[in-house]
Amino acid sequence: MKDLSSKWIKLTEPFPHILLVELARFWKAYGALFDSISEHTSDVRAVVLSSAFPEIFSAGLDCADLHLWLAVLEAGEIAKATADADPNSTDAARIALDFQRQIQPFQQAITAPERCLFPVIAAVHGMIVGLGIDIISACDIRYAASNTKFTIKEIDIGLAADMGTLAYLPKITGNMSFVREMAYTTQWFPASKAEQVGLVSKVVEGGKDEVVAAALELAKLIATKSPVAVTGTKRLLSHARDHSVAENLEYTKLWNSAMLQTQDMMETLTSTKAKRPGNFLPLNFKFGQSKL
Repeated sequence: MKDLSSKWIKLTEPFPHILLVELARFWKAYGALFDSISEHTSDVRAVVLSSAFPEIFSAGLDCADLHLWLAVLEAGEIAKATADADPNSTDAARIALDFQRQIQPFQQAITAPERCLFPVIAAVHGMIVGLGIDIISACDIRYAASNTKFTIKEIDIGLAADMGTLAYLPKITGNMSFVREMAYTTQWFPASKAEQVGLVSKVVEGGKDEVVAAALELAKLIATKSPVAVTGTKRLLSHARDHSVAENLEYTKLWNSAMLQTQDMMETLTSTKAKRPGNFLPLNFKFGQSKL
């Protein structure tokens, strides 16, 4: 596999077909990594996302990134105050459009796990502040260590969360009252509450090591299944979230009219009968010359 690790993101392959991504810092490199995994690997079947730090998952918006936001705003204010400024630079609408262009690449990065053909499992521990909730909300499955604490923190720095939390959480939890309370107040809530409202599907006793181990075991189980069936299930579930039942059934009909032709169905039946692991082709067969 092409070495996709970087200064801020470590990528390893702890088990066949499974990658472990450990974040030290976010932003556009995060999205680029997931896109690169899809582009440069042939047979990844699951990814576990964790933190490189032993005590926290995410401390929220990086100070350098906050300074970027403030610089954009400050530039607009300076332009307005300058008598001989370029007329375009003083127009509020144009400044707003420029700010949108700054935000869009980061939103695109956050949603990268949704674009992957394979499931992404978030294994979280310690503090998860603001941006960390954006990150895990776009993952397929979320496990939390029992020491995890969450907070939607953006209001305390004077802005509304704009990277995914407010879009995802109402649909993940189905509890708008809870989401509004946490977003308005920035209160911390524990892993037990996150499990109660459906933000995480499992709480693992312990910290980082324990939750990552549990997530890797889940990834190993997923990796034994037909990659075609798993990626199809992921696509159809994501479609169902944002469409009506009738629309999803129509989409499913079209999807499976192609995907039911896979060799994976016969291999699944044969391997189950023989009580052996399935021997499935790489999902991205065009990269078959590459190793994982």
